[in-house]
Amino acid sequence: MNPTAARGLRLSRQEWVLVAITFLWGATFLVVHFAVTTTGPWFFVGIRFLAAGVIAALVLNRELRGLRPREIGAGAAIGVMVYLGYGLQTVGLQTIDSSTSAFITAFYVPLVPLLQWVVFRKAPRWTVWIGVVLAFAGLLLVAGPSAAGFSLGHGELVTMISTLAIAAEIILISVFAGRVDVGRVTVVQLIVASLLAFLTMPVAGEAVPAFSWVWLLAAIGLGAMSAAIQWAMNWAQRSVSPTRATIIYAGEPVWAGIFGRLAGERLPALAIVGAALIIAGMVVSELSPRTRRRTPPPT
Repeated sequence: MNPTAARGLRLSRQEWVLVAITFLWGATFLVVHFAVTTTGPWFFVGIRFLAAGVIAALVLNRELRGLRPREIGAGAAIGVMVYLGYGLQTVGLQTIDSSTSAFITAFYVPLVPLLQWVVFRKAPRWTVWIGVVLAFAGLLLVAGPSAAGFSLGHGELVTMISTLAIAAEIILISVFAGRVDVGRVTVVQLIVASLLAFLTMPVAGEAVPAFSWVWLLAAIGLGAMSAAIQWAMNWAQRSVSPTRATIIYAGEPVWAGIFGRLAGERLPALAIVGAALIIAGMVVSELSPRTRRRTPPPT
């Protein structure tokens, strides 16, 4: 291996933090899947991010004294995407298992460069289009083919929609990176996500559930984890590009699949093929093909 390639494989401290995030994310799918058997999805998202916001505020209380309007705006924008991404994903976990949810959620990886095209007017590479096709084909296989063709159930559909919000969250974090205080934005986005989830409950016809240690402990545990994850993403993506961060996040469904299998979940053979296509789509979409240098004609 040449020195240049070796340097490309090395991970910075920020990138290692993002790798750790994918491991934690992988575990959360299974926890949420069990938690929503005792509570409605929007209440759980609300209490989870309320716990996360309170924990983050207690840890970062000194930094909050200098909160600026720009940070409130940035935190609110990211918070809306967190609310939509995690909220719809949690709704989906009521009817699909954690492994399926994780692999469908991975569809956000090829979506990031496509959204960057819309926002920054920078056309994606041809490898991105190949990645999108592979990931979409895999998505259909994971969702499950029917006799009349491919179809998406309610759980699969809302999970797929959540990937748009997750992709937008990653882009917004990079847009505001370096221009705002990480701690203040983290607290604001967590509180905004929590408030929006609670406000969604009456719209969705969801009542406050009966007390259960399952949803309470899950919410507090995931709340602490969410606070750490959101702060770490805001911090790490100040120096890690959205593209680089996204390919690291591609490890999330692999960890989720491992945790799901340990818990007894079994994907059918066709869904495993679909999961492999999604991962292939993630990797291909982030490849940077070398362009050959044209030798100038002799003069």
